[in-house]
Amino acid sequence: MPPAGRQVALLRGINVGKAKRVAMADLRALVAGLGYGDVRTLLNSGNVIYTTRAAPAAAGARIQAAMAEQLGVSARIIVLTADEVARVVKANPLLDEADNPSRLLVAVLAQPEDRRLLAPLLKQDWSPDALALGPGVAYLWCKEGILASPLPEAVNKALRQTVTARNWATTLKLHALLQEPAQ
Repeated sequence: MPPAGRQVALLRGINVGKAKRVAMADLRALVAGLGYGDVRTLLNSGNVIYTTRAAPAAAGARIQAAMAEQLGVSARIIVLTADEVARVVKANPLLDEADNPSRLLVAVLAQPEDRRLLAPLLKQDWSPDALALGPGVAYLWCKEGILASPLPEAVNKALRQTVTARNWATTLKLHALLQEPAQ
């Protein structure tokens, strides 16, 4: 059995507007009830950090099924390990031009093969915005703001609504929490 490790489950589309409302206390209780340890949430947007020996895909599937059954909420979940988040942070090629962490998005791909779906977008000029690929993610720099940029919608459409994104500030907070020792 592998050693226990820190993971983060990224829930797509919860607590956005009035649909798919999930209290973070309920989410923490649900994940702890599945036997995962050191459960924490970050913000109200579906970031759950925990410790488990389970493979990321298996952990995500269990959380997704339990949410549907116990909370009546269906949401796509992508799980990353602490090491994967560290690689995402280290590999970001847009840090020299991205000067506002709230306008720099990390779009986490649901499947490695999703990279090919972004290939046509990489050939386009998004100025003043920028798009780059990293380890299992796409980095989106939205210079004038996320809502003012066509880039997030183009990525979401290319990936057929399977992607989940966090801004750079949230990504860094998740990275820091994942590096903390388990309690």
